[in-house]
Amino acid sequence: MMNVLSVNNIRKSFYDPIEFEVLKSISFDVKRGEFLTLVGKSGSGKSTLLYLLSTMDTDYKGELLVDGELLTGKSLDDLARIRNEKIGFIFQFHYLLAEFTCLKNVMIPALRLGKYSKEEIEFKAMQKLDALGLADQALKPASKLSGGQQQRVAIARALINDPLIIMGDEPTGNLDTKNTDIVFNILKDLTHTSGQTIIAVTHDMDFARASDRTIEMVDGKIRD
Repeated sequence: MMNVLSVNNIRKSFYDPIEFEVLKSISFDVKRGEFLTLVGKSGSGKSTLLYLLSTMDTDYKGELLVDGELLTGKSLDDLARIRNEKIGFIFQFHYLLAEFTCLKNVMIPALRLGKYSKEEIEFKAMQKLDALGLADQALKPASKLSGGQQQRVAIARALINDPLIIMGDEPTGNLDTKNTDIVFNILKDLTHTSGQTIIAVTHDMDFARASDRTIEMVDGKIRD
């Protein structure tokens, strides 16, 4: 199986007020269709690493490759295009636009990408909502949905551009046990049925243990 993401000797420092190395020589590969979780105590570097993998942070040493393409050193415009095409995001808080319908929320990243007509995007967004059991909620304002339903809409939004990788920052951190299980099973199913690659930071060790592979961060390094 090919690597969809490769990290080679990544190092990252903060300078406030003195230099502090937050990531120390991080190297690993992620295969297509893998469900990878990043765990570690607060301050271990896992969220910093995810932010860097998502191309939002470009201030680091080492190499980051996505889909075989070296992203280190690319312009912010190039990174924004690659991010919109190849990376979907799910956060602890869904960040839906409350006054927009679920359907419109899901459509936003595809409208921004501009590859398809509005009609095609609407059709595709409905397919994603239907796959997540939310077709009957499509025209409701996002604010009218339960927390678990809102997070499923956020997953549909992350999937709309058929990204290579979905990155999750505590994707179940704001959910009860029942909805955590629902969201986890959706993500797991995506890796098995669609070959979707998922990289998620989590504090939930049950969530991590049930993923394909877990990387534990300790003091800016990967625990051997």
